[in-house]
Amino acid sequence: MFFEKELETMDRKSLENLQVERLKEKIEYAYNNVEFYRKKFQESGITKESINSIEDIRKLPFTTKNDFRDNYPFGLLAKPMKEIIRIHSSSGTTGKPTVVAYTKNDIETWSRLVARIAKAAGVTDEDIVQIAFGYGLFTGGFGLHYGLEKVGAAIIPASSGNTKRQVMIMKDYGATVLVCTPSYALYIGEVARQMNLNPQEDLKLRIGMFGAEPWSEQMRKKIEESLAIKAYDNYGLSEIIGPGVAGECVEQNGMHIAEDHFIVEIINPDTLEPAKEGEYGELVVTTLTKEALPVFRYRTRDITRLIKTPCSCGRTSYRMEKPIGRTDDMLIIRGVNVFPSQIEEVLFNIEGISPHYQIIVDRMGALDTMTIMVEANANLFFDEMKKQKQLLDKINAELKTTLGIDVEVKLVEPNSIQRSEGKAKRIIDKRKF
Repeated sequence: MFFEKELETMDRKSLENLQVERLKEKIEYAYNNVEFYRKKFQESGITKESINSIEDIRKLPFTTKNDFRDNYPFGLLAKPMKEIIRIHSSSGTTGKPTVVAYTKNDIETWSRLVARIAKAAGVTDEDIVQIAFGYGLFTGGFGLHYGLEKVGAAIIPASSGNTKRQVMIMKDYGATVLVCTPSYALYIGEVARQMNLNPQEDLKLRIGMFGAEPWSEQMRKKIEESLAIKAYDNYGLSEIIGPGVAGECVEQNGMHIAEDHFIVEIINPDTLEPAKEGEYGELVVTTLTKEALPVFRYRTRDITRLIKTPCSCGRTSYRMEKPIGRTDDMLIIRGVNVFPSQIEEVLFNIEGISPHYQIIVDRMGALDTMTIMVEANANLFFDEMKKQKQLLDKINAELKTTLGIDVEVKLVEPNSIQRSEGKAKRIIDKRKF
């Protein structure tokens, strides 16, 4: 299903011509309205005449999260406050929050982009959508809300938390679509069973739209089994616009990027040069239509790769794979790069453990250590030691094969790892550098 079929199925040549035209316009717009970009473009000798092809985008300087922080809160705005109708920001847990703003046209654009990914996942005007993202400065709740209303669906703005009440509402109101983080979806399924409900028989859910944290294909499988739904991934980040940058269609084979609104690149994060075709690298995004806060070559820190082969759904845009990690949450353990998603992929393929785990990193002397706390299923945890030992040996062997290093694995009691009602806290890094 399509929301804007003509734009979503545009031929590649027309799409690239549109991208170049919009990029030239946006460079001139930012030069005239944002001092930060005027200075950067002057230093780089960039004008709209510098751009004649998509590849010319590489002439532009990068923008980073630090640029947002250095210009906190409103230094990157291209519009006066009287034309701003919405302000969001990050939590600021790792530094100054990144503050983003929207004009009326930006909100309309954002809503239409979310409507595209909702329709691509199969949401219709007959659906009842329970949004279990937090409503507030975080872009997830409001972003999905307005886009799903654009589709015509009935929205339940449940927000996050109070999970038993979430399940009660889901059952009593007959919610057919769930929107939240993937880790919270898993927890909701768990709580439903604790309430003696069978999601397949007692709930009407059929679709899940999940985002805001990395998740693996194995986690998708667990969620689909737990809630008896089809689970779809979507991607966005507040610095760019929020959710709606990309989303999966019913083929579940990569997220279609709204390329008429964004130019995406994959770069080698070390050399900053373009990654080779099909290689993993850091995603870089340029906005083409935002009014309040245009952004050029934003380094997302997310590691992914592009899929350029045609999709059988008929959309012509490139797709991005699920991010496998971030350049800034990649763990370096004894000189080896380790992504939490690698660990999750291994754990979720092993029978006898629940889909809840935590990674604890520490340093003993000069040596990094990694301990992975894994919940064993109740039957196994309280079963004989021999079976526990066999399970531990299996987990250790498969992690060693995947990561290339030895790690310690500890089986813990069911329900002993704290559950998340938003983004799961998978990593506790105790090292002091």
